[in-house]
Amino acid sequence: MEERQTLKKSLKPHWVWAIALGSSIGWGAFVQPTNWMSQAGPLGVIAGFGIGALLMMLIAVSYGFLIKSFPVSGGEFAYAFISLGRTHAFISGWFLTLGYICIVALNASAFALMFKYVFPALIENLHLYQIAGWDVYGMEIIIASAALGLFGFLNIRGTGLTGRMQFIFCTIMILGVLAITFLVGGQPGAGLSNISPAFPTGTTAFAAIISIVAIAPWAYVGFDNIPQAAEEFRFSSKKAFTLIILAILFAAVLYSLMIIATAMTQPWQGLVAEGQQWGTGAAIQDTVGTMGLVILVVALTMGVFTGLNGFIISSSRLLFAMSRAKIIPEAFSRLHPKYKTPYVGIIFTVIVSMFAPWFGREALIWVVDMSSIGVTIAYFYTCFTAFSLFKWSKDKDFNHKKHVVAPMKKTIAGVGMLASLTFLSLLLIPASPAFLGIESRIALISWIILGVIFYLAKRTEFNKIPKEELNYLILGNKKIEAKNRE
Repeated sequence: MEERQTLKKSLKPHWVWAIALGSSIGWGAFVQPTNWMSQAGPLGVIAGFGIGALLMMLIAVSYGFLIKSFPVSGGEFAYAFISLGRTHAFISGWFLTLGYICIVALNASAFALMFKYVFPALIENLHLYQIAGWDVYGMEIIIASAALGLFGFLNIRGTGLTGRMQFIFCTIMILGVLAITFLVGGQPGAGLSNISPAFPTGTTAFAAIISIVAIAPWAYVGFDNIPQAAEEFRFSSKKAFTLIILAILFAAVLYSLMIIATAMTQPWQGLVAEGQQWGTGAAIQDTVGTMGLVILVVALTMGVFTGLNGFIISSSRLLFAMSRAKIIPEAFSRLHPKYKTPYVGIIFTVIVSMFAPWFGREALIWVVDMSSIGVTIAYFYTCFTAFSLFKWSKDKDFNHKKHVVAPMKKTIAGVGMLASLTFLSLLLIPASPAFLGIESRIALISWIILGVIFYLAKRTEFNKIPKEELNYLILGNKKIEAKNRE
């Protein structure tokens, strides 16, 4: 049996927390508040994100247990293998790969969009063409590509550098959001009175809240970057659950503060009706002035940087784990001779993401909406695996090495499975307020067909790998510690 490649242990606890939080809070918290409020009203958005955070915390119980038990790169890919075998591991890994790379691309696109708002004369140069009503400019592509190239280079240098940077970026982002909230609240004419009415007219409070709960997997995707980095922890994997809960909690608070800060600037219904390209930026600038816009731009930049950094880490580790299991080409599991990082996966993520700005922002949003499905599927696999490992009580077949008697945790894992299925239903059922658009559904079907073709091409080779060898390559153990259905 060949030697199994492993990653260097270099991540500290606060760096891992910053990877999870910074990946959860990307461009959306700073760009989308007016769009969300038009859909659900200020209270509807805050309540929706609050409920979404609680549901994510239920799912996080399963993540905490599995990270502690199986601290390996690959996360949900490895968990699906543990409970349901190699085919389901491929399905989980296939969807997650797309989801992670799309989010890297969207963060780079959002960075260029911010420049477009602040320095329109700079960006609106080298007009190339229009896609789905979106003008594509050469300068936009150059800025997005430069950001991707920079973070790709830094990630090749190792998590010792990128983990430290992530924590610094997160700290600046949190301070920026707090500063904006207090500055807006202190302005004459601004205040909590502008938040009324709490919900938009023409829709029920329930429908408004549910429309936001439906995007919770997208809003909080990032906490699941922690299992992707588990192999590189320089601390006990038992701390993972606490780090995930803290990341989700901080993310919910930051989302809510940005909604409050935006809504306080003026009566929010008028703000939404203006239809600004960047409603939050315009509202903060009108209320606080240039200083407020500068702080917002810095906070947004930090949010984009943490998203780029976090998801480049995750996508490259997922590719590394799948390559180590011989599902995808072995090049992805090669480590850099000096920095010991999965540099091929990093370069691949960056290059694929660099294509995205050429297709315009609208086309990219269709793909990202679709990728929410993949993330939700990964949540389900994680909760299912935890559910299968937790036992209601000891029985004659009980083996303490394989299972844990934890009826409450088994119940929570079951609720997590139901929550995941609920999120999937909200995205796939036509009557749902969060039903995917036709373009997103076409992208989803295309990715599924591509996955089926790829799997059929690799199936014979993949299934020839002995079970004991696959256990070793994915989990580091020749004998898996859990029931592995084949």
